[in-house]
Amino acid sequence: METTAGTYEDINPPLVSIISVHFNNLKVTEEFIKSILQIDYTHVEIFIVDNGSLSEPIAPLIEQYPEIKFIISESNLGFAGGNNLAIKEAKGELLLFINNDTEVETDFMNPLVKHFAENPNVGMVCPLIKYFNTNIIQYAGNSAISNFTGRSSRIGFKEEDLGQYNGAFRTEMIDGAAVLVKKEVIDAIGLMPEVFFLYYEEIDWCTQAKDAGYEIWVNGNSVVYHKESMSVGKNSPFKLYYMTRNRVLFLRRNTRGIQKVSWMLFIMFFTIPKNLILYIAKGDLKSLKSFCKGLYWNLIH
Repeated sequence: METTAGTYEDINPPLVSIISVHFNNLKVTEEFIKSILQIDYTHVEIFIVDNGSLSEPIAPLIEQYPEIKFIISESNLGFAGGNNLAIKEAKGELLLFINNDTEVETDFMNPLVKHFAENPNVGMVCPLIKYFNTNIIQYAGNSAISNFTGRSSRIGFKEEDLGQYNGAFRTEMIDGAAVLVKKEVIDAIGLMPEVFFLYYEEIDWCTQAKDAGYEIWVNGNSVVYHKESMSVGKNSPFKLYYMTRNRVLFLRRNTRGIQKVSWMLFIMFFTIPKNLILYIAKGDLKSLKSFCKGLYWNLIH
């Protein structure tokens, strides 16, 4: 693409490496590509990582979009592993990690890039994320995960966007659907943690960034639209397994002492009994199996 800055006023705009991971949903990925190619911040390089797709590999799109750098993985390396392949090749000062099941407004990049220029302590910044084809907010920030319960609360979740989150403000957790990250942060804390495979890796990553002294922000002047859970299916047993497994794994990696004792008691005496009763009462044996399997993984690793 051309190396000009669109509406961004800096005469030397930073190169942004845009990274998205594809897995078996060619139509959605092509819709994303068409959307991202229309943005008015053009000092970018774009990577699409095919993360071991078997039923719908990325090959049909490679010749159609020569301006994009395609990376093919022979196996599914998980969300972190797929992104890490592109990180190793990226040359940008800033790296945008964005789901392939998103579409963007043409000017969404400018407020994010400008935010870094004006705030040197920022390590990661997210746009406002809305549900696709709606004016309903999915993400406008997040509280920190409680080290005592393993829970957090989402800011703006399912609110109508009336401009209440315009502007920029600090938050505790990023959303992996769309986040711009300073390359300096990755140099300091390392690549995305691949042990999670799917879910919680971005939360662990931003926790490391905060521990290293970087700030996490949301800039509500930038908007991304998310087609949630199209890749794995909403509330699927597959998703439940990794959400259960990785919630516990995150807490194991990020707590010590009394905090660790607290969340272990909470999960043992509240989370486990509650979910066992729920799944058995519903006769949902697939979810019951996935939940138990996610807990068991942490006992043997």
